Amino acid sequence: MSSEFAVKVENLSKCYQIYDRPRDRLLQMLMRGHRRYYREFWALRGVSFAIRKGETIGIIGRNGSGKSTLLQMICGTLNPTEGSIETRGRITALLELGSGFNPEFTGQENIFMNGAVLGLSEEEMNFCYPDIVDFADIGDFIDQPVKTYSSGMAVRLAFAVQAMVGPDILVVDEALAVGDAKFQAKCFDRLNQLKQRGTSILLVTHSGEQIVTHCTQAILLDNGKMLEKGEPKQVVNRYMDILFGKERKPVAKPVASMQAKEPFLAAREDAASAAYSLNNLEDVFATRPGYNPHEYRWGDGAAVIQDFYLLADDLPFPSAVSTGQHIRLVVSIRFFEELVRPILGITVKSKEGVTIYGTNSATLAIDDFKQYGRKETVINAAAEFSCSLAQGDYFISLGVATRVGEETVPHDRRYDAIHLQVRPNSSFFGLTDLGLRLSAQQLN
Repeated sequence: MSSEFAVKVENLSKCYQIYDRPRDRLLQMLMRGHRRYYREFWALRGVSFAIRKGETIGIIGRNGSGKSTLLQMICGTLNPTEGSIETRGRITALLELGSGFNPEFTGQENIFMNGAVLGLSEEEMNFCYPDIVDFADIGDFIDQPVKTYSSGMAVRLAFAVQAMVGPDILVVDEALAVGDAKFQAKCFDRLNQLKQRGTSILLVTHSGEQIVTHCTQAILLDNGKMLEKGEPKQVVNRYMDILFGKERKPVAKPVASMQAKEPFLAAREDAASAAYSLNNLEDVFATRPGYNPHEYRWGDGAAVIQDFYLLADDLPFPSAVSTGQHIRLVVSIRFFEELVRPILGITVKSKEGVTIYGTNSATLAIDDFKQYGRKETVINAAAEFSCSLAQGDYFISLGVATRVGEETVPHDRRYDAIHLQVRPNSSFFGLTDLGLRLSAQQLN
């Protein structure tokens, strides 16, 4: 393996033997392979990738997709059925809550025991110990048995031990979800420090935001197979496809003819269409200024977002907007099938894929949408907001969906469909303008 790589995995697979009855295990042993009394379950199959030194890889996927199995094999706590794993350097891992701790030992005793397991001398652990205790921040509980800890305290101590001993490869498996917001921020700051020092990090999480924000590459697993590896935002978008239980489908193209609309709906459409020059017959979304040709679009085509009109104050389709301007976005949605209570969602993200703001018609309790969704009708929906964004490039995502029980059915999702560029400003920095006002008063 090249010295520039920390982890290299080739054709990695893990198979479990599933027995329907306890006696089948004994029969399998007695038959010595002449007959099979079990079913094969492949928790992971044919996974290959390599991680460079200093790279942070996010691993995402639904429950049961093979994420934890993969990490356990990389860490050496589980043997693969097929394939090979090569690693360079010391591996520390936070695989599950409380793993590696003896509940009867105190926090201090567990720290030194974990250090010994990792191959650190007593002198090295004495040097690291103050930093570990300070990072964990669990006070006098450091001298109490771990079995008396809350889940948050246990994960604090576990992360502190694994992250403060100078690992070459750090594996974190969803454990940070247990910690509070302040501790998570502290952990991610430490992960960034480790990354700058050349530590390779494998981060398993269900949070697409964490993947996009903290990872240089991402891997998507589903049913034990690696579906995609690449740029985090693209992988997270694919994950959203799977999360909704639908494979990506091409959205249906509108036809030129249309049946008669409901009278109240037609009047609203005609007025909006005339004011904003919206096309209610054809999908001309991609012809509008500001359209992002690299949008990620999918859905079953029962409804189509076929046009949009964007204004900043009174200027249509601006090349750039300024902080504080009034934004009005009008979209044309056509229903090809009968839909019950359709939901329109709008999300604004940074160019890195971090969600700045998102909402939908159901969250906002817009009653008008409950009456829409008749087959072969069109509606025009308008969204208005004040641009409080800082300088930079942003993307607006749109989506039409319905809910069937607990399942969300996507009809037309247009991720990163509209590019919104915000001009430089000198009044604040960060991501958004909170409208902060400062005042002071001299007392003497």
